[in-house]
Amino acid sequence: KWESLMFSRGSILVVAVTLAALCGSHDAVAQGVFTLSSPDFKDGERLALKNAGNNKANPNCIGENVSPTLSWANPPAGTKSFALLMFDPEGRPPGGVSHWVAYGIPASVTGFAEGEVSKPSDKYVGGQGTAKLSYYTGPCTPAGPLHHYTFTLIATDLEPSALSPGLTRDELIKALDGHAKVATGMIGTFSKP
Repeated sequence: KWESLMFSRGSILVVAVTLAALCGSHDAVAQGVFTLSSPDFKDGERLALKNAGNNKANPNCIGENVSPTLSWANPPAGTKSFALLMFDPEGRPPGGVSHWVAYGIPASVTGFAEGEVSKPSDKYVGGQGTAKLSYYTGPCTPAGPLHHYTFTLIATDLEPSALSPGLTRDELIKALDGHAKVATGMIGTFSKP
């Protein structure tokens, strides 16, 4: 259990350092702080069972794969598009599991309704998660310690059509180097009851 805890903290630290490097300077935003929120769960709280994956071939996928409502506010001036990542650093050690990679979200979009991104949408360009899908795939966490599902929203200076579909998380992070203005995020937890 100690090794698992060490990996979990180490993984979260690696993700935090990577995102800090990716985002560069954190200029003050006159109109308020850039935030990501959800009425379905608070930062650090457990995701609902319906938000879990529903792959019948995996006994740990016990949900309905309904994406939670997400909304954001106060992006920095000059934002042209957003990227949104959902990542589980404890999943499939040592690399973690990328549950959703979305980008090219127009600056005019301020969120997604419940279930809206459980399938492809014209509101974003679909990347490629670990399961090779371009849309939200919920947690399929085994019983045991909670996993941390990090939702990271990145404001960019790229036009929504600048990047091709199908980028992986790592490819997207590389493509955003020098184009990310600031990031915000929240964490939902989950494990099979």
